[in-house]
Amino acid sequence: MLEGSCLCGAVRYRIDHAVEEVTHCHCSMCRKAHGAAFASYAGVPLAAFRFTRGEELVVRYPSSPGVMRTFCGRCGATLQFIDERIGEIGVALGTLDSPLGAVRQAHIFVDSRADWYRIQDDLPQHSGDI
Repeated sequence: MLEGSCLCGAVRYRIDHAVEEVTHCHCSMCRKAHGAAFASYAGVPLAAFRFTRGEELVVRYPSSPGVMRTFCGRCGATLQFIDERIGEIGVALGTLDSPLGAVRQAHIFVDSRADWYRIQDDLPQHSGDI
């Protein structure tokens, strides 16, 4: 079990599933949603995620067909990337309060990366999703 929260702590959640892989997405939408060079997400089954507090504060934004992004309506913290087409949720890793430990990681959509950012690790890189 993993737990997490938004910046102000008003929204809290729980994940009842092991995180097996983390992706660092470099697409322009993720960069804009996070205000950073890339967004780091842990994919888990939708059924394994639940809010434990503050769900009424969660704002949903349909960023593209079948994709919903969520954030805290109070502090603005990015929370999730929900892909309704495959029943999976990407949890914004920066919101985890529990330690995650070592997991498999990869960079995705690297062809869209910010021109000012250079990937300097040895993680696998993919031009699209994996």
